[in-house]
This record gives sequence, structure tokens and C-alpha cells, in this order.
Amino acid sequence: MTVYRYTKDSIIPLANATFSSLKIGERNDLQRLLRDKIEIIAPDTLVIAEEFFDWDDSRRRIDLLAIDRDAKLVVIELKRTEDGGHMDLQAIRYAAMVSTITFADSVRIFGDYLKQRCDNRDANQTILDFLGWTEPLEGFANDVRIVLVSADFGKEVTTAVLWLLEKDVDIRCVRVKPYGTTEQTLLDIQQVIPLPEAREYQIRVREKKELERITRTALRDNTRYQVSVNGQLYEYLPKRRAVLQIVKSIVAAGISPEVLQKDITWQYLYFKASGQLSGEQIEAAILAEGRTEAKRYFTLDSELLQHCGDTYAISNQWGPRTMEAIERMQNCCPSISIVCEPMS
Repeated sequence: MTVYRYTKDSIIPLANATFSSLKIGERNDLQRLLRDKIEIIAPDTLVIAEEFFDWDDSRRRIDLLAIDRDAKLVVIELKRTEDGGHMDLQAIRYAAMVSTITFADSVRIFGDYLKQRCDNRDANQTILDFLGWTEPLEGFANDVRIVLVSADFGKEVTTAVLWLLEKDVDIRCVRVKPYGTTEQTLLDIQQVIPLPEAREYQIRVREKKELERITRTALRDNTRYQVSVNGQLYEYLPKRRAVLQIVKSIVAAGISPEVLQKDITWQYLYFKASGQLSGEQIEAAILAEGRTEAKRYFTLDSELLQHCGDTYAISNQWGPRTMEAIERMQNCCPSISIVCEPMS
């Protein structure tokens, strides 16, 4: 690929260059600048460490360690070479090494990083604000993403990355190609694997498969429940609708969904949006977040909850800990008599 400079009189090709020929170093130049403009190569991430190692072999260091909006860890490896070297193997090793990091670990790691950079921000609060959390939730760092950044990628790297993508490993290659001279250097920065359009398609295919798996599981569980709220009976409810009815009753009694969420730490209970929204509007808001499908929530007008000027769509994804969740919700509102039992 050639990059051109456009002028009124001509279109001039820019000279191909390499980072070494431009005397641009890997760590002191490229990494130093990208860490403060991380959105260029990894949007919606927060760098929490540089040259990170938390193991005995200090020669093995992660160039940049970050977290994303979905509370996943992100291993970012940088090379200024034309083929990427063996960065794919390095990154996989690093991803395994950091996979056990907890929220408390991340606060400690980020705190050290802020101190090194003379940054006075509070590590704990900065991470919570970035994630949109009021307190740590279960499920932090339940997955690790990998971002490989290089001037180009050899066939060995690209073949390995494509194979890993087929195995549902979240890995991508971002090409940072220099052009010009030391006096005027331009960078062509593009995600080349997977292509953004292909990535969206792959996510939709994966979500469809997951939804089909959840649907099959739900079909196997034909149990119906009877819910009694202060003596009023709701019968023959599937598990997810039993949960919805209980949440509705508790919120109607003045308890906010946030209070319920505090005791149900293993999954998200709801999606929240400001204002009184219709089902169509809440679905648009969920899709705008880009995290999941609207089908994972109850979004009919009659199913939505309104509380203190906000609209809540309750999750319809409930697994083996459903009865535990119901029990915890009951304990949050002792003023209401709630009984939920399977019907024979």
C-alpha cells in the first residue's frame, strides 16, 4: 500500500520507511507516545501498567497492560519490526500469566503505575469510574484480550492469529506503518486482523451461537414456578419470568434495582437508561452500548421498570444460581412476603 500527499497541483507518493531508518525506538519512542494515546490502537481501554511483570523472570515484560469497558484485561504487545517476530507467542504466554489478576491486584498495579508517572489520581476510583461501577463486581478480568501492534505482520503471525480467532480468542493485529522522513513522519494506523467489518460479523455469529445455546438450555428446563407476593399468586411462570415478577414487585415497593444488584454479584441484573423510555428506545440504548444483544433483556413496554426517573430492562438470562438470586432479593425487602416455588 502507498500513501500519497495531495496538493493543488499533484498527488505525490510518500516514501516508504521503517522505524529503524527513522531512528524511532520501540520503547522510548513508539510505546511512550502510544501509552498516552491508547485509543488509537485499542479504543475504550485504560492503561494500568507499562513494562509489567509480576513473576520471577523479570526479562519477560508486557509492554502495556490495560483493562477495557467490559472489565477484561488487555495485553498490548508492540514491535517496530516488519514481520512482528514471535509476538503472538509472547502475548499468549503473557495473557495466561495475568489471567488470575483480581480487581484488588489491578488497583495495586495501577497505583504503582500512577506513582511512577507522578499522577495523583486514586487508582481504585479511577478504575471504578472507567468501568461505570460503584463498587467492584464479581467477574472482573474473567477474560483476557490481546492486541498486537507492529509495522507489519509475517505469514506465521497472521496464520496463528486467524486460527486463534476461530477458537474464540479475542486477538487483533494493528499495523502502524511509517512513511516520510525524520523531519516529517506520517503513520498509517489500521486494524488489519480482523478487519472491522469482519469483526462485527464474527461477534454477531458468536452471539447468535451463544443465544442458541442458551435457548436450548432453557428449552430443556421446562420447570414452571408459582410466585406469591403478599398473597397474590402468579402461576406457571418460566424461571426468567418468575425473576421479572419478583423484581417488579420489589421495585414497586420502593427498592431500587441497584440495591438488588449489590447482592447478586455474579451477573448483571439490569440495563439502565436515563428518562422514561419505551421498549423500542431501550433496545436502541442497549445496542448503542455495543456490549450485548437487546434480546438478552425484557424490553416490551409492559416489562420495563421505572424508578426515580430512570428506565430499567431486567436481564432474561438466568442460570443455575437463579434460586439463590431470588432468595437474596427476598432478603433485600423483608416488608414484602415473597414465596417462589416450583410447580409440580
